[in-house]
Amino acid sequence: MILLAVRWYLRYGLSYRDLEELLAERGIEVDHVTLFRWVQRSTPILVEAPSRAATASAAVGSSTRRNGYVSGTWRYVYRAVDHYGHVIDVFVSKKRDALAATRFFASAIGVHGPPTEVTTDRAPALARAISELLPLALHDHVPVRQQSGRG
Repeated sequence: MILLAVRWYLRYGLSYRDLEELLAERGIEVDHVTLFRWVQRSTPILVEAPSRAATASAAVGSSTRRNGYVSGTWRYVYRAVDHYGHVIDVFVSKKRDALAATRFFASAIGVHGPPTEVTTDRAPALARAISELLPLALHDHVPVRQQSGRG
């Protein structure tokens, strides 16, 4: 159940309180702080789970972000997700600016190659980094979802 909750958080961009509510509906009472700890401990394991051979040929398919507190400090988390929904690259930054977005995309491209399509929210920094580093990629914008809290 722990891994399922962590997967929901990473894949669907749910807040910790949303996860707490979903699990409570299924008869599992767990605090949002505990969910936060599960995500912090399990994410590195899940990121490394796909073998390097399987992800080496997969181009970066989309980019999303999940923000949250890491060791008591607010951080911005960028994730690259392939077309199967597998997290293939993660980047954590103190700021959500053009420099952070450029570093994230440069790192992901260096490991996985350039994607043909990138889906992001409407953040100007992401659009600028994509236009500079991936001029041939289709850039799809999706509206930012309203969340019930910061996590």
